[in-house]
Amino acid sequence: MNILTIEDNSDNFYLEQYLFQAHGHSVTGTFDGASGIALAQVQAFDVILLDIQLPDMDGHEVARRLLSIPDRRCIPIIAVTSFAMEGDRQKALAAGCSGYIEKPIDPETFVAQVERIVREKSSGSCAE
Repeated sequence: MNILTIEDNSDNFYLEQYLFQAHGHSVTGTFDGASGIALAQVQAFDVILLDIQLPDMDGHEVARRLLSIPDRRCIPIIAVTSFAMEGDRQKALAAGCSGYIEKPIDPETFVAQVERIVREKSSGSCAE
């Protein structure tokens, strides 16, 4: 998979990058929402991993903007966040995320979780 990670914490980004590369996937990272949106406009990805708490705009707004990009509406967006209060999962899904994974991530299962969400999203229908 070709993965875009929008994550402002460099330690979290490097862990995600390491895990995915160890499984043969390619990872590109940005550290704020605006950069992630700009990159998604010019490059296609198989999945976007999105932190919800970003410095320039919250991940919910980033998800909504990503989904408004023509030809990118079918890319799964997975919230990867420490927001784990009641209702946070529903907020992320309502903003357009295809999945939700709480931090801290489990290095043993993280890649499989993402791959499962991508498979489920790709097996469903997506109206462009």
